Amino acid sequence: MNDSAYLGTKRVGVLLRKFAVPCIFSLIISCLYNIVDQIFVGNGVGYLGNAATGVIFPITVVGWGLSLFFGDGAAASLSMSLGENKSEHIHRSVGNAILGSFFSGVVVVVIAYLWGDGLLRMIGATDANIQMAHDYGVIIFAMMPLAMTQNTLASIIRADGSPKYAMAAMLTGAVINIIGDPVAIFALDMGVRGAAWATILGQFVSFLICAAYLLRSKTFRVGKGSFKPSLTLLKPVMALGTSSLLTQLSIVVITVVNNVLLVRYGALSAYGEDVPLAAFVVIMKLFQIVLNIAIGIAAGAQPIVGYNYGARKYDRVRALFKLMIQWTAIVGLVCTALVEVIPGVFIRMFGSANDQSYFNFAILCLRIYLSLILFTCVQKVCAIFLQSIGKAKAAAPLSVLRDLLLIGFSLVIPMAHGVTGIFWAARPPISWRCSSPAG
Repeated sequence: MNDSAYLGTKRVGVLLRKFAVPCIFSLIISCLYNIVDQIFVGNGVGYLGNAATGVIFPITVVGWGLSLFFGDGAAASLSMSLGENKSEHIHRSVGNAILGSFFSGVVVVVIAYLWGDGLLRMIGATDANIQMAHDYGVIIFAMMPLAMTQNTLASIIRADGSPKYAMAAMLTGAVINIIGDPVAIFALDMGVRGAAWATILGQFVSFLICAAYLLRSKTFRVGKGSFKPSLTLLKPVMALGTSSLLTQLSIVVITVVNNVLLVRYGALSAYGEDVPLAAFVVIMKLFQIVLNIAIGIAAGAQPIVGYNYGARKYDRVRALFKLMIQWTAIVGLVCTALVEVIPGVFIRMFGSANDQSYFNFAILCLRIYLSLILFTCVQKVCAIFLQSIGKAKAAAPLSVLRDLLLIGFSLVIPMAHGVTGIFWAARPPISWRCSSPAG
């Protein structure tokens, strides 16, 4: 059963639009879960609420990274197997990836619950926001195994040639969250707890829709035997997914390091502890949107690249890479221009604009942090491209190059420049090497 032969014959530009556009929207929609929470919490609770939800963010990103570890790995493996016309074990690779994602989610939840508020303190919670962070996290963590499984399934569904289905599943959950947030936060006066309940309801519905796809998949069929654990089948999946995992874990490390530094240096500044932390949370959400557009281009191309590489159609692979870089460059330049010209529009979306100290600080730091995002986007796209053609050992270090350097700069620059130095750390042109491994 192979309905994917068209990936090796249709024009690459047409294929990239077909796969990348729904993938971009899927990733933006997945961001909306957290971003919509930030917007409604910011307007309904205030910037302390945003700081509290931001404390939970690194833990959810760990879950997201693990889900991509299995999902993107399975997607890359599936695409290359189809190109090589070796599809007999695909259903078991898919089943093992689903199992791996679910049980890794269970592990994350157990650790988060057992560690409790001590974990929240370690990753940046302050006396002012610890209770709200606790209230939000306790609810969000409960859905993580199924939310992670849904995200793994979305990657597999896109690789199976149904990017619009994956987008529809994400969109349905996001709409539920968008409707549920104002109802729970304002009408029911549930504060951050209301935002959390709206989020997990949307995630659960998205999970059900993605799980239903397994009954109608195009290139594989799962059954009871598909879920029989096999380390032999899981090893190549995990190898191909390592780049995605490292990318997300590096975000976690950056977020935790910056949370701690923002609290430390913020306390020594005129802004206090919570203003810099709340501003960073908002800026990271905007950063995520831009980065996910670029990642969507590369992840959307992954099934096409993997299939053609497996089929040894290297001219088409090179043409796809050029298109990916061109699209990414356009996205990076447009987003940079918008952030530099109208930063206040984006900051106002998240509330607390009437607090002039917070508003001015957030605008300044947004302009600094996202000024060279083009280089970061190109770097991540190159890493995913390498992942798509099975070059896991090259993709993994490339995916975290910028982030490792950023952590080092974040520790050093604030010593001379105070709390704003944490944002300046993202600006040095440190990603110029990103295109060379894929050239």
